[in-house]
Order: sequence, then structure tokens, then C-alpha cells
Amino acid sequence: MTDTTTVTDTTSGKPGIPGFPMARDARCPFDPPKEYERLRSERPVARVALWDGTHPWLITRYADQRAILGDPRFSADARNPGYPAQSPSTKANRKVSVSFIATDDPEHSRYRQMLTKHFTFRRTQAMRPRIQRIVDGLIDDLVAGPRPVDLFTEFALPIPSTVICDLLGVPYADHTFFQEHTSVAVSFDASAEQSLASRAELGAYMGELLDAKNRTPGDDITSTLVVEQLRTGAVDRQQAVGMLLLLLAAGHETTANQIALGVLALLQHPDQLAKVRDADGPGIVTAVEELLRYLTIAHSGRRRVATEDVEIGGQLIRAGEGVVLPGDAGNRDGAVFENPDRLDVTRQARHHVAFGYGVHQCLGQPLARAELQVAYPTLLRRLPELRLAVPLAEIPFRHDKLAYGVYELPVTW
Repeated sequence: MTDTTTVTDTTSGKPGIPGFPMARDARCPFDPPKEYERLRSERPVARVALWDGTHPWLITRYADQRAILGDPRFSADARNPGYPAQSPSTKANRKVSVSFIATDDPEHSRYRQMLTKHFTFRRTQAMRPRIQRIVDGLIDDLVAGPRPVDLFTEFALPIPSTVICDLLGVPYADHTFFQEHTSVAVSFDASAEQSLASRAELGAYMGELLDAKNRTPGDDITSTLVVEQLRTGAVDRQQAVGMLLLLLAAGHETTANQIALGVLALLQHPDQLAKVRDADGPGIVTAVEELLRYLTIAHSGRRRVATEDVEIGGQLIRAGEGVVLPGDAGNRDGAVFENPDRLDVTRQARHHVAFGYGVHQCLGQPLARAELQVAYPTLLRRLPELRLAVPLAEIPFRHDKLAYGVYELPVTW
């Protein structure tokens, strides 16, 4: 991952198109690449070079990103020519099967409506006591165990993994299996063969679960999908498996990284940590939104392709041309967020684009918010002496995954 690659600008014939993704400054692991700031000021709609030699447009201004995400002339359908693929593995996977989130309406909305009721604000708020018990139990285990401990493996990852298993009816005893295969599936460095093999393993697993729920339905999302959609013919078995795979992977991978990276960021900002630890309910809600904005772990950028000629930020984007919208660039736009590179957990940042914007914004965001709002303050209050067990420079960051974060987080108290 580098920002030094240059190719010829196909619109001007001049050299100098930067490669994407761009490198972060290792001294500032919570900040997006510095190049975003320059491009936002000088060329907010600029060509970049992807791994496969294609040259989509990189969109770095918040307003332009929201305009595109809300414009049906920009397609989210990964099957369309010109759609910018994140990596060889994601491109290979989409030849096999495209998730409904990478489709357009009405196809997208038809599938989404089958799941929306399971992730409403009201339903996820009803889950908070269960989330609190999970968090408390994990901290009990931390306190009783040896130190230092890897907070990612022993705390951040089990919280959303347990919750999504509860919701889907997946046995938590199988968490090592699906976590390992999901990790391969979301890796930029995995080969197409490795990614397809992991997807096949996960697909077979979810297919067996689907068949079991078809024989004996329970009180979970998988059973509801079987009874209301599969048995009625609204979806076929392959489509149902694809929907469940998306929920399983997205339901634990992103939130786990947000929890761990958020704790690390707070440990590096003790004044902000104290505010989160001591905040009341509304204060925690506000703090979580700021951490979502500040970190924006979906760092590879949302992808779209124009279906007709559209002008964005003074630049004509022609039909068939792809666009990449890094949310971490939009969420650090100083025209929208004052002192954007500063972590301020009292900032009103709910209008961030960490979950996207428009009809494709994250389906599970109410659940993710509930998990974060419980995890951060509970951990900080119960372990007031929490601190890193190694220097920050020794923390391994996940530059090579769809969700930015850390591979491990050694802590003690």
C-alpha cells in the first residue's frame, strides 16, 4: 500500500496519478493518509490508480461524497463494468456471488426489507441488557486471568461475535472457524483462490445451518428467513446463504475493530478517555459518534460507477467511470468538522459518513452503536488503570483488511 505509484493521467496526458490505497503516516496511525488533505484542497475529484491498472475518480470532499451516495445515477452494483474492485480476491468473489448490498434498487431494497426489522433502533435497544451481560462477563474473565492480555482477542472480538451468533442462531462454539475464514475473505493480500476457498467453507457452513433451521425453526434471524422468505419462494437457498454470510461477517468483523481501535485511541488521549469514562448516557452516545467519525475503519472507500454523465465538484464523470469515496477523507473535511484531526468526544458528529449515506448505509448500524455504547464505558469504568503493555509503535495495525484496526492490543492495568 503506497502513495508513490504514478501513471499517466488519461484525462490530461500528464503523469502523476497517485496509487490507491495510499499509505498512512506511521507516526499518526489514527489519521487517514496525508494526501487526502492536499487532494481535497487542490483536486477534490482526482484520478487514482488501482491494483488492476484502472483509474477511477477519488472523491475526498464530504459534500461530494454525500452527493454521490445519494444519487441513483451512481450504481453500487459490483457487476457493472467500470465498478472499482478493492482487490483480486473481492473481484473473484463477485464473479461467484454478489451480495445484495452491492446491488441497486429495486433488487437492493427488496432484500434489505427482509432484514430491516431485525436491526431497528427499538429492537437493538431491547438487546442492551444481553450486550451488557456479555461485556461484564468478558471483563470478569479479564480480571481473573493473567496479565498482560490481548484486548482484541479477549474482549473486542468476542462481544460482536457472541451477539451476532445469538441473532443468527449460530453456535458460538464455532466462532474460531468463522472468524478465521472471514479474516481471509476480507484480506486485500489473500489470493483469489484463498478467498474463494474461505467463502466456499463459510457458504457450506451457513447452508447446513439453514437446512437445520428449515427442519426445526427457532427464534432467530435464520429461522425467520427460512419461514418467511425461503419457504415462500421469495429467495432461493443460495440467496439466503449469501444474506446470512453478509450478516455473519459484517456483524463481528467491523465492530470488533472499532472497539479495539477506539480503546487504543482513547488510551492515547487520556483527557478524552476520562470524559468517556465519566459520561452519562447522552454523553456516551455523543462520544461513540465522534469515535466513529475520527477512526472511520471502513478505510478502503465505498465504490460506485456512473451510469450516465454526471458533474461532481466541477468535474465531469462519464458513464461507465468508477468512483472511490474514502469515508475517512470525508470525515476529516474541515469544511464540515472544525479541527477535524482532533478527537473531541463532546463533538456533535452524528452526520458523519462512517456508516455511509443514502439507501445503502449500513443496515446494522443501530446494533453496532448499541455494542459500542456499552463496551467503551463499561471497560473504562471497571478497569480505571487500563494501559498499553507495549509501546504504540509495536502495535500491529490492519492496513491489509477491509476494516482498519489492530491485529492485537496488549494491555494491562
